[in-house]
Amino acid sequence: MRIPTRCVRLADPRDPYGAVAPPLYQTATFRQESAAEFGEYDYTRTANPTRSLLEAKLAELEGARHALAYTSGMAAVTALLGLLEPGDQVLAGDDLYGGTARLLGRIAPERGLTVRFGAATDPGAIAAALARSTRLLLVETPTNPLLEIADLGRLAEIARRHGTLLAVDNSLATPLLQRPLEHGAHLVVHSATKGLGGHADLVAGAVVTDDATIHDRLAFRRNAEGTALAPFEAWLLLRGLKTLAPRLAWQCRSARRIAEFLAAHPAVERVYFPALPDHPGRAIHERQASGPGPLVSFTTGDPELSRRIVESLELFTIAVSFGAVGSVASLPCRMSHASVPEELAGRLRPPPDLVRLSVGVEDPDDLLADLERALARAGAANTLASQREEQRWEPAALNSAGASRLARPEPADRPDRVG
Repeated sequence: MRIPTRCVRLADPRDPYGAVAPPLYQTATFRQESAAEFGEYDYTRTANPTRSLLEAKLAELEGARHALAYTSGMAAVTALLGLLEPGDQVLAGDDLYGGTARLLGRIAPERGLTVRFGAATDPGAIAAALARSTRLLLVETPTNPLLEIADLGRLAEIARRHGTLLAVDNSLATPLLQRPLEHGAHLVVHSATKGLGGHADLVAGAVVTDDATIHDRLAFRRNAEGTALAPFEAWLLLRGLKTLAPRLAWQCRSARRIAEFLAAHPAVERVYFPALPDHPGRAIHERQASGPGPLVSFTTGDPELSRRIVESLELFTIAVSFGAVGSVASLPCRMSHASVPEELAGRLRPPPDLVRLSVGVEDPDDLLADLERALARAGAANTLASQREEQRWEPAALNSAGASRLARPEPADRPDRVG
């Protein structure tokens, strides 16, 4: 089965009643048949049928044998550090979620780990930065919020030669668009709060691997530390997975259209979106992923103008996080990445004028109209309003890799329109 079909086929074949929707086992403990031996489930911190089904599906979607669900994306990233020993080094990409930068900058050294940051977009620089003590290479691609692209195949080859684990944060692309294990990564980490959940109503994380030894080590620590995802959140996440394919298809197409609009706007200095022709990582991204994702970032050259634009939006809610059905806007420097430690701010904190848009499933014409109004209210000159034309969108099927294909009538005199 193709990935979109797998997202929907979530029924548990072992359910004695044949429930179409996965049952919620909202219980702390399980009755045992014997006082001397445990059954398959005994205590939800260790294992729970709802969470087990979720983990099986997450592993399946990523093309792996094992997955572990955690209480948050940060708990999942923190779990990776549990694979290391004092004295080991982490080499991380230099465009990371602010919480990850805080963890690596403040908490990792308290555990006796050293941390270096490098340009994940430059395999040569990563290879040069690896030390004898480097045991973990952690990257995002596309990155958040600058949407930079790392070449997973090249990084996997470098990590393999060096004997280093490669972990990829796949929160933005999700396994529908990108499967890092197929490119040689050892571990995939998710903030499942975002695209996988998709409705901004849960907080969760996941680590996926094809290595049984790594899985067993992580599972032991998770049970001992008590960071497993609760049953209700696991059930919500299973429900979110069912709509991942149509949600992401619509979001990718709408995000592309918004990125094109912003790229042509005179008040916008630069647009960050991996599907634009001038994006430096476009060829690499298209080789390893099947769609651009729902994020669009842009700069104006003026932090105050960027603030006014965000605060003038009506359909884009001012909020952190991304990937949900509702569109949101933020200033990463002041919001999601404000937690970057000051000593790392010069390298890791995004530009103060950067605006990040997470495009939801609203009608794209409404979102474009909202952006036009916000730019005008913020004082940004807009010469494009009169040039826009009404366009009707209809969702169509996804291709076998889960890429977005949304049918929209194109004017006959626009054969060069970017699709």
